[in-house]
Amino acid sequence: MMMDILTQTSWQEWLGVIFSIFQVILARYNNSKNYLFGIAGILLTLFVMFNSKLYAEFTLNIYYLVMSIYGWLYWKYGKKKHEIQITKTDKKEWLTVIIIVLFSFVIFYLALTHYTDSDVPIWDSIVSAFAWAGMWLMAKRKLENWILLNISNIISIPLMIHKNLYLYAILSFILFCIAISGYMNWKKIIKNTHA
Repeated sequence: MMMDILTQTSWQEWLGVIFSIFQVILARYNNSKNYLFGIAGILLTLFVMFNSKLYAEFTLNIYYLVMSIYGWLYWKYGKKKHEIQITKTDKKEWLTVIIIVLFSFVIFYLALTHYTDSDVPIWDSIVSAFAWAGMWLMAKRKLENWILLNISNIISIPLMIHKNLYLYAILSFILFCIAISGYMNWKKIIKNTHA
């Protein structure tokens, strides 16, 4: 069975997963080059998600592409001409996060149920809603991005298995583990910066 899964996995899925792993590892180490690997992985993942009829995930990856370009530029230069420091999310930003999650869930759910042949509209919408907010926080270099991305990752694992995207299920699990480490590392960076 495992051999069947491996042989049925497309090269786009393999490379998309590999680039995505490198992206998150580099993000864990606070390296702005993470976005370059992310962009490569996203482009490949767009193809896979569309062919799997995961339309919210497809749209999420278009958003990831835009936010990756924005994040790379923001991390490198920001409003000042030096790299932006990692900070914690403030109350105003948390309000924005809540709005992003709720608004994107409703939009995805309505679009998926009325305009697509998706068989998992709620599941796909929840994964995407938390990921949208998490990616926004990552682009802003906020510590709590890891929490929101991990909510998305943990829900994504059974969704990817349901869609027979086993490599992406494994990727979601790997990303979940790296995100825990990333959160702890970024928290330590904040502590050392303010020490």
